[in-house]
Amino acid sequence: MSLSPSPQRQSTLLLLDRFRLECQGEPVPLCGNAQRLLAFIGLRRRAQRCVVAQTLWPDATEAHARGSLRTTLWKLPCGAQKLLSCTQESLALAADVVVDARILARTSLDVVRDCGPPRVEPLLTSLLEKGDLLPDWDEDWVVLEREWLRRLRLHALDALSDRFAQQGLPALALEAALASIRIDPLREAPHRSVVATHLAEGNLVEALRHYEAFRHLLRAELGAEPSAQFRQLIPLERRCAERPR
Repeated sequence: MSLSPSPQRQSTLLLLDRFRLECQGEPVPLCGNAQRLLAFIGLRRRAQRCVVAQTLWPDATEAHARGSLRTTLWKLPCGAQKLLSCTQESLALAADVVVDARILARTSLDVVRDCGPPRVEPLLTSLLEKGDLLPDWDEDWVVLEREWLRRLRLHALDALSDRFAQQGLPALALEAALASIRIDPLREAPHRSVVATHLAEGNLVEALRHYEAFRHLLRAELGAEPSAQFRQLIPLERRCAERPR
């Protein structure tokens, strides 16, 4: 599943790396409150007005928050107004609006759930090329969504790496594992995948080099050692050499 908008799509809401709204291929400039509103609805597709108001203006009274929401809706550019379906109780995103973060989440869930054979290029493109969700935004609701999507993508990359290794595709297995490491260098699972893939290909030197690099990183950052499961991957003579004399 690709994150690129389909030619038939009229509007695209991009929330990975940075906020950007495009209508018919043209960027739509929005003020800060409008961006926050579209991002919130884009991630959920539908939300109650009271929830939107209280989330986006948490320090305001309920009446003031609802007033700020009404003002933001009224000030939306015409192109952006068409993207929302508004009732007295709720706000919803138009069904044909593409939201890149939702596509990434859906793709990651499909991988984790093992929904059929991986379509290699689209999956890797969607999981490897995009950045974090709105990385410069620090609102609590964004932080929670960002961490959820980040963890989901890490699990998907781990699953992809394992599946590619089982299918005899070591280059793709390494690519997925290394992408996971770049996102979170201290997680052991993708490092094990890298070492296991090198060993399966007979690349003992590369396997040992990667294991040692992770071992030193773990010691420096956490004062810890790799797990017994990871150490068991390493040839016995190498493990014996690591034991304190």
